[in-house]
Amino acid sequence: MLCQLSINNFAIVRFLELDFRPGMTSITGETGAGKSIAIDALGLCLGNRADAAAVRPGASKTEVSARFTLEDVPLAKRWLEDNDLELDDECILRRTITSDGRSRAYINGNPVPLSQLKAVGQFLIGIHGQHAHHALLKSEHQLNLLDSYANHKLLNDAVLAAYQRCRQVEAELESLQQSQQERIARKQLLQYQVEELDEFNLQAGEFEEIEVEHKRLANGTALIEDCQHTLALLSESDEGNIESLLNKAVSLAATLEGLDPTLAPIGNMLNEALIQVQESSSELGRYLSNLELDPEHFAFLEERLSKAMTLARKHHVGADKLHEHHRTLADELRTLDSDEEQLEELAAQVVASREAYLLQAQKLSQSRSRYAKELDKLVTQSIHELNMPKGKFSIEVNFNPELMGPNGSDNVEFLVTTNPGQPLAGLAKVASGGELSRIGLGIQVITARKVATPTLIFDEVDVGISGPTAAVVGRMLRTLGESTQVLCVTHLPQVAGNGHQHMLVNKHSKAGQTETTMQALDKEQRVQELARLLGGDTITSNTLANARELLAG
Repeated sequence: MLCQLSINNFAIVRFLELDFRPGMTSITGETGAGKSIAIDALGLCLGNRADAAAVRPGASKTEVSARFTLEDVPLAKRWLEDNDLELDDECILRRTITSDGRSRAYINGNPVPLSQLKAVGQFLIGIHGQHAHHALLKSEHQLNLLDSYANHKLLNDAVLAAYQRCRQVEAELESLQQSQQERIARKQLLQYQVEELDEFNLQAGEFEEIEVEHKRLANGTALIEDCQHTLALLSESDEGNIESLLNKAVSLAATLEGLDPTLAPIGNMLNEALIQVQESSSELGRYLSNLELDPEHFAFLEERLSKAMTLARKHHVGADKLHEHHRTLADELRTLDSDEEQLEELAAQVVASREAYLLQAQKLSQSRSRYAKELDKLVTQSIHELNMPKGKFSIEVNFNPELMGPNGSDNVEFLVTTNPGQPLAGLAKVASGGELSRIGLGIQVITARKVATPTLIFDEVDVGISGPTAAVVGRMLRTLGESTQVLCVTHLPQVAGNGHQHMLVNKHSKAGQTETTMQALDKEQRVQELARLLGGDTITSNTLANARELLAG
């Protein structure tokens, strides 16, 4: 419940500190006095946008704070706890706006973004404005009113979550489909390239081996001649060779070692050299005996080498990188194949997500239809009381599976007939301005009873209503005030007289400055104010008597 509202330097208010009590509080004042100024200031605490124009001329900043008790507001308490902003059983919302337009917001003394003021404010106050009956003509607003009355938030949340999931999967599918033509063209190219490389089937390291073997066979004749010449020099030449010369040297070294033992290492080195020459000669002989010049194999190698280099140029890679490139292309082709599978999977997910959405939307639609019948009776009863004795109200809920939105798949329309014999039709086609005001007010009061908001504000919602109907409206609001704190800005004495308490707004000018004030009225002051509302500037004994009757009622 709203306990206190403090306003400093807001518009034409210099300073106000207002204490509020349970029940219905009537707020009245002369036209132009600023009856809604407290509500406008309160709106700042609830996160409404504001600029430097909100600051009273000559002041450096505006400051507004609102204090609420939370004994019967568990949702607000839980929200404050979840956001580490709790303060016993109170909630203090504060807002400052400087003359250069900078704004700051606080919850229980902690700086917060405006979004958090709005978030907690929805649990604390509900505001019904004087133009609410105009919004009543909009289908979206009609849907919101029905949902507010039904209070099936879990169903609303389930539909929203299913809708968001559906849109997410559809977006993924659309993105994949948009690139499908490019993927198809790329896949066709890759299939041709991979098949060509598969057919060639170059193995890892094969190109290097081919190069070595091709070079050997290409130089076969030179290899044979040079090997034979080398063998002759090492061991086979009759005219003299290295092996025979080393044998002689080894023999001489043995003789020298006998003469001088210190020369033994030389003999050892010559022996090792002789062994190396003999092994080299033997190895070279084996190589030469195995060396074959196979023209057919050479032709095969030459063709394979040429093909490898041709493919490498075609793919703009080095021939030694061709095998790796082949693997890369094959991997990409497999990825594109998996994309096709993903496309099919996403298409199936879209179907499944739409079915899941429609299932939740149908549950929501069934709930709406059930509560629509309940609301039909209550609003019809209300408009009978509001001087439309032959009126009938009905809500039409039509489920349309083709209509998929975050709020479900329903078309909701408020229908009414105000005269006997007339068929039900849309509000805009049937109801006059005054009738629409009464219907709108009846719906607001009925839905307000179902919403667990501790404070409700009605800002001149009785526009277009007068006489006996105004008295009924007053009684409705007073009854609502028995269970919920109600603040009602009104110009009708029949409504104001039903308040449990009454506040008067005055505007006066002094020394070139205009200022609005607001004060609580005692019983006699209430009689004077109700008399003013009844009779204008001229207050007679009759108007005073009438005012006392209104107040007594």
